Amino acid sequence: MPRIILVAITKHGALQAAALARFLPQVQIFLPEKFAGLVNGLTHIVRTYSGPFRDEIARLMMDYDQVVFFVSLGAVVRLIAPHLKNKEEDPGVIVVDDAAQFVIPVLSGHVGGANEWAEKLADLLQATPVLTTASDVGKTIPVDILGRDLGWKVEAPKINITRVSANVVNGEPIAFVQEAGQKNWWNRATPLPSTIHLFERFEDVDTDRFSAVLWVTHQPIPAHCWQQLHERLVIYRPPEEG
Repeated sequence: MPRIILVAITKHGALQAAALARFLPQVQIFLPEKFAGLVNGLTHIVRTYSGPFRDEIARLMMDYDQVVFFVSLGAVVRLIAPHLKNKEEDPGVIVVDDAAQFVIPVLSGHVGGANEWAEKLADLLQATPVLTTASDVGKTIPVDILGRDLGWKVEAPKINITRVSANVVNGEPIAFVQEAGQKNWWNRATPLPSTIHLFERFEDVDTDRFSAVLWVTHQPIPAHCWQQLHERLVIYRPPEEG
């Protein structure tokens, strides 16, 4: 279960956070001590502070998987900037505007899960999620986290993931080879893009016709495949069945 905290610094923000928390029993709320009395019935999940707010940011970034700020976007950017490490370590950071009309994933949209949670929170708030990650905007494959909800593990050098992600979002032809794993990996409401071509065996792929290959398999990958495809190959390892 992800560790989620809703952060507010104003009375209005505290009320919004409390309203949202009633739909999410696993969350905590973080707000100024003087506003603690506004969250009736939720005191068991409330953390408060009394000193400078900026002094609390490092702990929030360390202790939680998703930090949801009911604070202006500009202020959040300035507050979190000194504490950023990398996308593997940073938590998801999300901003909800003062009118609760927009929910904006600011940091770790893919790897950290902020995009997914922004959509969930927007649905609860009847707000609009503002996604800027190319694969989300283009409704295509997120190469770095594909199949993560199904237990798939990505296996490729970082440069491969970067290059292949660019191939995908630029609409270049991609061979998707699935020899293992669950078939219901495409979970978007929109159709699979026509640039993604499905195969059941790697041997059936004419690699000269495709800009990249995404290969879901249990079998070892021969060295000549990595050499032949160079930075155009990404492997996914689904859980072993049985």
